[in-house]
Amino acid sequence: MRKILILITVLFVSNFYAQDILPLKERADFINKLQKERFNNLLPELMDKTGIDMWVLIAREYNEDPIIKTMLPPTWLNARRTTILVFSLDSETKDFESVAIARYAFGDNIPSIWNKEKQPNQWEALRDYIVSKNPEKIGINTSSYESLADGLSKYHFDQLYSVLSPKFRKKIVSAEDLAIAWIETRTDIEMTAFSQLVEISSAIIREAFSTNVITPGITTTDDVVWWMREKVIELGLDTWFHPTVDVQRKDDSDLYAFDNNSKFDTILPGDLLHCDFGISYLTLNTDTQELGYVLKPEETNAPDFLINALKDGNRVQDIFTNNFKQGATGNQILKKALEQSMAEDLRPSIYTHPLGTYGHSAGTTLGMWDSQGGVPFSGDYPLQHNTAYAIELNTTVYIPEWKKDIRIMLEVPGFYGKNGFRYINGRQTELLLVGPKQDGLND
Repeated sequence: MRKILILITVLFVSNFYAQDILPLKERADFINKLQKERFNNLLPELMDKTGIDMWVLIAREYNEDPIIKTMLPPTWLNARRTTILVFSLDSETKDFESVAIARYAFGDNIPSIWNKEKQPNQWEALRDYIVSKNPEKIGINTSSYESLADGLSKYHFDQLYSVLSPKFRKKIVSAEDLAIAWIETRTDIEMTAFSQLVEISSAIIREAFSTNVITPGITTTDDVVWWMREKVIELGLDTWFHPTVDVQRKDDSDLYAFDNNSKFDTILPGDLLHCDFGISYLTLNTDTQELGYVLKPEETNAPDFLINALKDGNRVQDIFTNNFKQGATGNQILKKALEQSMAEDLRPSIYTHPLGTYGHSAGTTLGMWDSQGGVPFSGDYPLQHNTAYAIELNTTVYIPEWKKDIRIMLEVPGFYGKNGFRYINGRQTELLLVGPKQDGLND
């Protein structure tokens, strides 16, 4: 009978994942559609908003600009030879054009206009195109602060600069604001995919925090980490960082710290489990931290003191996201949220980051775990609509029954739009239970 139940569980889990994850060809079709919308509809709006009427991106194979990486066609794993993309927007007519000054068309969405037989020199072909458009500003990807907006190599800058006349050299400006806007802004079609991605990620965590994976007293936290890695590969997906799984328990006197200690424990009944896990799918990334509890033989639920501790974590989340306001900087939002939380006798730490085409993405940063007083530059960047974040924070809670502090560490993908903030797929409000009463897998 037990073998039959295990088989049914395995089939259920396998079918669940299969319903959500597209085959590779269908993924490519979806990404093409997604990128076409971003190129043709989103990018002209962002160029107009940031005042850049020409954006020049240059990269070589295996040394791609981070922006170009977000634009690669789904059948390309890297740039090819020297890849030059140029986007131009007529400031008066709003006519938009995207071209590749390259030997190959850039996938299905950006045609190549360089005829090497007529103009053997690629850089002179680029110059001729720039002169024909006569832009007011030539945006290039250089930045003193944002790494994702600083992808132009010194060699490529020198080549571009040397081929232009003094008139056009004077028009070269940093495209930092445009690059950040491109990275951080989410479209409707992306948010549809994001919802699926978050659900897949949460399903993997639910299975990891179950007796399908964990045998208390035998399984280690590192065993669970590698199970998660293997599961992601089995599903045909990628992780964007190596996961962590750790425990807090009554008999361990050390408060969980942001280091590499206490992450290789054997999981025991009565443990508070925590994981940090992120996967990549359809050009997007998720970043999630959830909590579980390992039931003791006589228990049917987690202790009330842990249930209430999670409520404290949820309260910090509410205070924090209720302060989201377009135009407010990350540092301003951080300050208000910390002050309001502390006024309620909570002990928060907030370190939320933008989330999207990169896991630690460009845009508004709202604290770092070691910078609770604010973050230079990215923390001064104002919050924008149609952006996604990993709502990452913790609150320290004293547990009298354990005679110690614990940290309730949570991270949930969220979206900020014109209608305010929302969690992309809800948030954790109940502990995952490892044992006979676990919801779903172990009922």
